[in-house]
Amino acid sequence: MRFYWFLLIAFICPLMVSAQTGTITGKVVRADTKSPVANASVFLNNATYGTSTAEDGTFTLAGVKPGQYQLVVTGVSIEEYSTTVLVGREPAKLSIEVNQKVLMLREVVISSSADWKKNYELFRKEFVGDTENGKECKVTNPHILNIIYHRGKQQLEASGDEFLVVENLALGYRTKFLLKNFLYDAIEHTISYSGSALFENLPGSAAQKKLWKQKREQAYYGSAQHFYRSLYKGKLKEEGFEAHDFTRQINPERPEEAVLMQKMKKYREGPRDSAMRYYNLSKMTKWYRENLAKLPYQEFEILRKTPQDGIYALTFPHFLYVVYTKREETTEFKDVYHPLDMPNYETSIMTKYSGYIAFDMNGIVVSSPSPLYEGSWSKAKLGDLLPVDYEPGD
Repeated sequence: MRFYWFLLIAFICPLMVSAQTGTITGKVVRADTKSPVANASVFLNNATYGTSTAEDGTFTLAGVKPGQYQLVVTGVSIEEYSTTVLVGREPAKLSIEVNQKVLMLREVVISSSADWKKNYELFRKEFVGDTENGKECKVTNPHILNIIYHRGKQQLEASGDEFLVVENLALGYRTKFLLKNFLYDAIEHTISYSGSALFENLPGSAAQKKLWKQKREQAYYGSAQHFYRSLYKGKLKEEGFEAHDFTRQINPERPEEAVLMQKMKKYREGPRDSAMRYYNLSKMTKWYRENLAKLPYQEFEILRKTPQDGIYALTFPHFLYVVYTKREETTEFKDVYHPLDMPNYETSIMTKYSGYIAFDMNGIVVSSPSPLYEGSWSKAKLGDLLPVDYEPGD
C-alpha cells in the first residue's frame, strides 16, 4: 500500500510544480530580411532565467515563476530589444523582430592607467557597493567599461557594450550586467543608471549554499523589494514595516552643495577663518522644519490598483518615511531625520518624481524616473541586489 502511495506522490508532485510555473517561447528574426537570428542572448531582466536562440532563432524559457517581467534580447550585431511579458498559467508565445545594430563612435578620452584605475575604483564603490556583500564581489572583466570622469562637474560616467560580469561570493550569484549608462554626481551625492541584468547561481558546496541562503534572506528582509511586496499583500505591519507621512523643507542657512565644495576648495590654503566657516556650514543638515506623522499609514491609504494586471501604484502627498522594525541601523545618515523617542530602526525616505510610483508583483519599480531613496535603502547596490524572482527560502 505504501508503494502505491509513493507512486501517486511521484506522479502528482511534478504536476504541482509545473502548475506553479510558466513558459515563454518565441522566435527572433531580423526586421528587414525576416531571417532567423541565432546565438542571441534572451533573458528576463534582473531575474535568473536566460538562454540563447537556436539556429532557427527559436528559444524557450521554462519554469518561470508567475509575474511580470521585462524580456531582453541582445547580441553582437543587433539592437537591444525589450518587451514586457506577463507570465501565468498559459504559455507566452512571442514573435520578435530586431534591427541590425548601427555602430556609433564613442568619445575618445586618453588617460593614464593610474587615472583609469582611480576612476574604476570610484565606479566599483558606487555601482557594486562597499557594504559587507559588496566587498565580496569580484568583477571579472572591468576593462570592457568606458569610464570618463568630468573634473569640473565632479561627475563619473560609465557604460559598456558587453556584459559586465560580477561574481558575488557573498550571495552566490554571477551577475551579468549590460550597462547602458551610469552617472555618479559627487556634488549632489546621487547615482543613476540603466541597463539589464541576468543572474546565475554560482556552483558551491552544501555548506556554501547554506551560507548563501542565509545571506540572501538578510539582504531581502527590510529591502525595498520586501516593502513593495508586503504593501500590495496588505502585510506591512506583519512583515515589520511602518510607512509614515513626512514633511521637510530645504535649510535656507546651508548653501548649495556645489557652492560649499567650491568655497572649501578655494579657502583650503587660507584664510583659516573662512575655511572653518564653510566647513561648519557643510556639517549642517540639508533639511529643517521636519515633521513626522505619528500614526503610520494603512495600506489602503497609499496603495492603488492600476488598469494593468499585476501593476500597483504607491502614492503619498509629501515624502514617505519607511521604518523596518525588525533590524537596527548600523550607519549614521546625517540628513535622515530620526525622532529621539524612536528606536534606532533601519529607516529610509522615499521621494517620488511624479504623482505615483508604479511597481509589479515582484516588488520592482516599473515607472520612470525611479524614486530617490535616502537612508538604509540607499546603501543597497549591485552587491546587495537579488533577482526579481527571488523568494525567501529559495
